Amino acid sequence: MVPINGGIEALEDKLRHRFANRELLKRALTHASYSAEHPGVEHQQALAFLGDAVLALVVAEHLWQTEPTAAVGRLTSRRAEMVADATLARGAAALELGPLLRLGRGAEQTGGRETVSMLATALEALLGALYAEAGLPAVRRVVGGLAGWSCGGGCAPC
Repeated sequence: MVPINGGIEALEDKLRHRFANRELLKRALTHASYSAEHPGVEHQQALAFLGDAVLALVVAEHLWQTEPTAAVGRLTSRRAEMVADATLARGAAALELGPLLRLGRGAEQTGGRETVSMLATALEALLGALYAEAGLPAVRRVVGGLAGWSCGGGCAPC
């Protein structure tokens, strides 16, 4: 496990964004199991809810712009692939989120840092935090970088 404070700066470098509200970022990296063991510490679930919605919008927007004549069924299928847990977990791994996660003892002992669902949720929460602080352009940049989209140099490569 990487010390969270040192790892946060490396993560911010990858995101090309410095969080003014570090607590928001820490919350995005805090699993509910950690909160259960540390009363008063907020967990990531609400940010993951927001991030899931923002991610779906960014992906849908990209698909609509790059494939304007594609059938809706094709667009829906492509979007589902791009927001699937396995895809998100690969993005979380590219950002090296696993070592930064704050987990409870049980989640830690069962390999939670490498669990597809925990990594996917962490990435969604991170995108939610990024949206809350920096808006849609920042999320577009990060998602575009993770997905390998051509963003005219504006994507955050990972």
